[in-house]
Amino acid sequence: MSVGTLDSQVFSFIDFYKNKVEFSYDDHPFSNDPRHVWVVCKFQEEWLLTRHEDRGIEFPGGKVELGETPEEAARREVYEETGGVVDTLTYLGQYRVTAKQDHIIKNVYFARIKRLDDREHYYETVGPILLKELPPNVRFDKKFSFIMKDDVLTYSMQWVVSNRK
Repeated sequence: MSVGTLDSQVFSFIDFYKNKVEFSYDDHPFSNDPRHVWVVCKFQEEWLLTRHEDRGIEFPGGKVELGETPEEAARREVYEETGGVVDTLTYLGQYRVTAKQDHIIKNVYFARIKRLDDREHYYETVGPILLKELPPNVRFDKKFSFIMKDDVLTYSMQWVVSNRK
């Protein structure tokens, strides 16, 4: 793992599935056209997450659809999975997962949510989950998704704290 500040740098580590992950706070270091997004959300003073039916509790995210920008995808995914209406959306960083057969590049955003709408359907999730704080043992908590168990979460939380979001 690389050690450093929030300045221009790529942090590397191995994820839950033993894939190489590279994370950077830089402006689109791996792709100008990422096909996935992940959104760290706050509603009032609580973290807004969702419970994926298969993976467990996680921040919302997903694929960028054809003709959609990553920012539009981030707003859509938050709304579809939690009912959260994004007030402000800030680019936080980008990461690349390199697996044996493929690679995935995701933009990471921080969103402030202005309201939660009740929805009849939350797609592949069961809707919003609000937490005053993330558990310190999230890596080992079986209720949480694998997405919450690597250093992308650590670096994202460092950004939120350093930017006083």
